[in-house]
Amino acid sequence: MPARVGSRSTRTTAASGNSKSAQRASTTSRASTSSIDVPPEPADSALRAQVCAVFRDAQKTTATHRKLAVTLRKVHEACCYEPPSRPNKSKQDQSQTDDFDEGDFNAEFARCVLRIMAVRKSESAGDRAVRFVGVFLRHASDKDNALFDEGDADASTMPETPASRLTTRVVDAVVPLLAAKDKFVRYRATQLISHTINSLDAIDDDLFQTLRQGLLRRIRDKEAVVRAQAVLGLGRLAGNQVEGMANPDDSDDDAETGLLEKLLEVLQNDPSAEVRRSLLVNLPILPNTLPYLLERARDQDAATRRAVYSRLLPALGDFRHLSLSMREKLLRWGLRDRDENVRKAAGRLFRDRWIEDCAGVNQAAEGDAAAEPAAPTIDSLLELLERIDVVNSGVENGVALEAMKGFWEGRPDYRDAVLFDDKFWETLSAESVFVARSFNEYCRSEGNGKYESLVEEKLPEVTKIAYFLERYLNVLIEAIRRVNSQTNVEEDEEEDTVEQEFIVEQLLHIVLTLDYSDEVGRRKMFALLRQALSIPELPDEVTKLTIEVLRDICAPDAAGEKEFCSVVLEAVADVHDAIVDDGAEGDGEESFHSARSEVSGASTPTRKSKEPKDDEISEEESREKAIKEIMINMKCLHIVQCMLSNVEGNLQQNDHLVSMLNNLVVPAVRSHEAPVRERGLVCLGLCALLDRSLAEENLTLFMHFFSKGHAALQITALHILTDILNVHGSQLLSNTPTLLKVYVKALRSGSRHPEIQGAATVAVSKLLLGRVVTDYETSSELLKTLVVAYFDPSTAGNQSVRQALNYFLPVFCYSRAENQDLMRAVALDALHALYNIREGIDDDEMDVDDEMASLNTIGACLVDWTDPRKCYMPGVPMDADRKNVNGDVHLDFAADVLEKLDGHMSKEEKKIIAPLLGKLYISPASTEEKLRTLYEDVSQAVDDGLLTDATGRNALYKIHVSLGKVVNALGTEDKMSRRSRSVSVAHSMATSTGTSAATGDKSALSATTTDDADGDGDNTVVMGRRSGETTVLEDVQEEGEMEEDGDTVVIKPEEDNELVDELLTDDD
Repeated sequence: MPARVGSRSTRTTAASGNSKSAQRASTTSRASTSSIDVPPEPADSALRAQVCAVFRDAQKTTATHRKLAVTLRKVHEACCYEPPSRPNKSKQDQSQTDDFDEGDFNAEFARCVLRIMAVRKSESAGDRAVRFVGVFLRHASDKDNALFDEGDADASTMPETPASRLTTRVVDAVVPLLAAKDKFVRYRATQLISHTINSLDAIDDDLFQTLRQGLLRRIRDKEAVVRAQAVLGLGRLAGNQVEGMANPDDSDDDAETGLLEKLLEVLQNDPSAEVRRSLLVNLPILPNTLPYLLERARDQDAATRRAVYSRLLPALGDFRHLSLSMREKLLRWGLRDRDENVRKAAGRLFRDRWIEDCAGVNQAAEGDAAAEPAAPTIDSLLELLERIDVVNSGVENGVALEAMKGFWEGRPDYRDAVLFDDKFWETLSAESVFVARSFNEYCRSEGNGKYESLVEEKLPEVTKIAYFLERYLNVLIEAIRRVNSQTNVEEDEEEDTVEQEFIVEQLLHIVLTLDYSDEVGRRKMFALLRQALSIPELPDEVTKLTIEVLRDICAPDAAGEKEFCSVVLEAVADVHDAIVDDGAEGDGEESFHSARSEVSGASTPTRKSKEPKDDEISEEESREKAIKEIMINMKCLHIVQCMLSNVEGNLQQNDHLVSMLNNLVVPAVRSHEAPVRERGLVCLGLCALLDRSLAEENLTLFMHFFSKGHAALQITALHILTDILNVHGSQLLSNTPTLLKVYVKALRSGSRHPEIQGAATVAVSKLLLGRVVTDYETSSELLKTLVVAYFDPSTAGNQSVRQALNYFLPVFCYSRAENQDLMRAVALDALHALYNIREGIDDDEMDVDDEMASLNTIGACLVDWTDPRKCYMPGVPMDADRKNVNGDVHLDFAADVLEKLDGHMSKEEKKIIAPLLGKLYISPASTEEKLRTLYEDVSQAVDDGLLTDATGRNALYKIHVSLGKVVNALGTEDKMSRRSRSVSVAHSMATSTGTSAATGDKSALSATTTDDADGDGDNTVVMGRRSGETTVLEDVQEEGEMEEDGDTVVIKPEEDNELVDELLTDDD
């Protein structure tokens, strides 16, 4: 039986068994116990001995609970039913239980249960005892129901049995304790009731309402463990209520709906992850609750997110019941989760459960043995990909490729069974081609080449793949031309075109990884792609992949790059001519770049020659011509942009690129049409990466586009400027002072253009973290702006800024000691700026405490980011003891704080920065000069009473004590080292003096000895010389101490040194 819990006062009651209320427990208790209404202690009896013995054994281990429940049930039956006389049982043993009735047993059982209530949560004996109560009530209920069914099998109402009366007695005793003041009593009471609810198959209606009301009050308890136990029981009650809603006339819809709504509110808003997780796995899965349950896949707690994939979704059954968008979201959220365990759970769900659903395998119920996996079939895999909409999820940033990577890794049976024969390639679909693409990428990128032989064995040679690629390219072009020629396009035809485009894209991804050592296959593929690139109808994504494959086929050297540029520009000319030829007659005499819009309207000869013709052209024809010109330029510029993305050589050394720049890119940048001008700007930026002089000449142009352009164009200009600085170095930034203003302006544009601020934050973070910007003033200004933006309440809704800085600031500071010193230099200025921001916020407009972190918290972050113990040091493990690291950065931080406190600063701001002194780390391994200087400054501040508030003074005293210990330790070490040097020098001099004294030469003591270790004779040691009662050294400060003055070391002899005194005497 659980140990008794002592209390200061105990109140007893004589409550009736049918009463639905009990007197409230006494609130006078210690922190570890609670005074609860325990029935009066009866005299020792045989019944009490048997019941207590069972409870005593039950709290030791759960392994014997079933056996103990059978034992206790025999005692229960003996008290409740007329026991038959047993001839082999002694009269004494039989009379031990015959003297007690059901009420005695129920009272003793309830008394033992109440003893559990005050047991702490950390005591596992309490959990085992509560579990045993549930096991016994379930066992007793089953036995009584079996006896009742034998007597009245046609009964439709729940009978009253000894087990039901015992349950009612226990609940009536425990329910009042749900409102106890002691948190352990509330926890155990809620735990017992919830466990009882989950143990029994059925309970009385009156009891049901009592439990429901009692547990509903506990979902608002201040203790998370109590709330977690309450939702365990309410989840079961809600499930039973929903099952009873099949007949609406017999149920209270408002009550049932209200319970579910309250639980769903707790699921969404409870601050405890344990409570949310308990509800997640216990709430009934219904159409109206499922969206709230699946929403927990974005919970902030990793274990809760993992429970969605490991427990909720497997219990849901066939995943095909979910909507297509929900499947894709769940897969994307799980596979891209920041927690590794969540990613693993999502991967197992996809490759183990969802594939088996498609294969038609009935999944085992929870707790049963796992079902045997189905034999691998390509049809089930194709259906699985179809169910996740691989056409949309299999694109560049889609989740399908990540899912298939985990699938091939975790299902070696499918990896070995998949077959890519000619029939497979001749009947490609979006799903089948994605299987081939994902299998190819997995085998070539994973396992350190272990699966290279497997993919070479299963995939056909380059020539055959080129043949299939040509076939599907022709199908795609025909589908596009057919759609373009129709005015009313049916939806099926558009979907077919999209699928054909997806097939070609996946084939090009496969082609991109092939080995082109086979010259025949290489030539076949090169000719095919060169021809395909000249087709005007080729989609943009296919064009991009085609150019990448062409670059891979060409040689990687400069000659191969020139060949690549020549081929692509020839294709650009073919595309231009093909589009122009399709237009109206009379346009053929225009040159390659004549389709562009000129900068000056009628001033150009071309416009003048067309003036008479323009009068005859209708407005509609003019508009169509302008659209066609834009289309020509956009298509050509897209091909050029893809080409420039794959070029690395010098621009001036490639004649093809120079010609392209002058004839296509520059006119596009000067175009009056915004789409053409913006794409031309991107191409010019890519050209600037290939030539430094071109970048320097066009920096002003890019800054002009940032100043005058719309939001998207400003972001493009920022990306171009950042790439130029990364490639050509930060000298461009120092040579162009206005460039810094561009970044600062972008970082401060959060309220008007949050997307520009997000792009600028990422750009500046890259420049600082990559040490592209090394100028101190520039770096300080940028870093200060980032720190202010991180804590500024105006960026609270801009998650791109907050997430980027949440990663950048710690990584930047902890990566190098120089970065920490830079953060230290801007910390106080940034804190001052944030103080002004906080003071300027109108309380009526927003809640400052909710939107902005407190200044004390901000200061703590700044101190933490400059902590020298967290900075990376080459050769030192991250988990090593770093107590003895150089802490000059915090010494400088403290000096800056003292300087600010001694300056003109408001009293409120002093209260903010003064506590930072107590948070700084004073390292004994810091520079000695800085330690002593700071100690003097702090001592002076303490003496002058620099700080008046208690918090500031305490922080100042704390750093003063820390510095004092370190400086005193340094003084002790210095004293010991100097004393060692003094003894060694005195000993050597005494030896020579002794020799002189033996010969009667007393003048040897006054000799000046020159001893220079380097042989230059600069260091002089002057021995003290007796003159009667005194020495010639009058500035003695401490016996045995050395004074250093320049290169002269004066050593004072110790008066107690008997050896020296003996050597100095004239006696022989």
